[in-house]
Amino acid sequence: MSTAKERLEALGLTLPKAAAPVANYVPFVRTGNLVVISGQICFSADGKLDPAHVGKLGAEVSVENGIAAARLCAINVLAQVQAAVGDLDHGVVQCVRLGGFINAVPSFAGLAGIMNGASDLMVEILGDRGRHARATVGVAELPLDAAVEVEAMFEVK
Repeated sequence: MSTAKERLEALGLTLPKAAAPVANYVPFVRTGNLVVISGQICFSADGKLDPAHVGKLGAEVSVENGIAAARLCAINVLAQVQAAVGDLDHGVVQCVRLGGFINAVPSFAGLAGIMNGASDLMVEILGDRGRHARATVGVAELPLDAAVEVEAMFEVK
């Protein structure tokens, strides 16, 4: 069985440094055997938003770019949980829940497909430990006009 690090490498991905909060909140809270990750937007490895991931699904952002944005959010979630526990393989028991917020025009009906970008990546990296409950909602606005934001909860050791 491969490790999360090996799975990331096989996909050509590396976890960025966990992003620092930009307001009066913390990036994660650990309580008992749970870690709750604050919402992560679709920053690239350079800490910037790609213009393709700015705006609304159903308008400026294509479905393909929305899925890619959700994957970036999931990578940033994994960076935060790694910062919280030190190691994805030895510290994470289970991804319990993902919450997805999709910046979309009111008529956009493809929210679940966009959020699959984050859900699929979580399973690709963590295997069965990445299977999770989920909520996905369309919203009128996100910080920095990001296309997607994802929050998470993990059971940890």
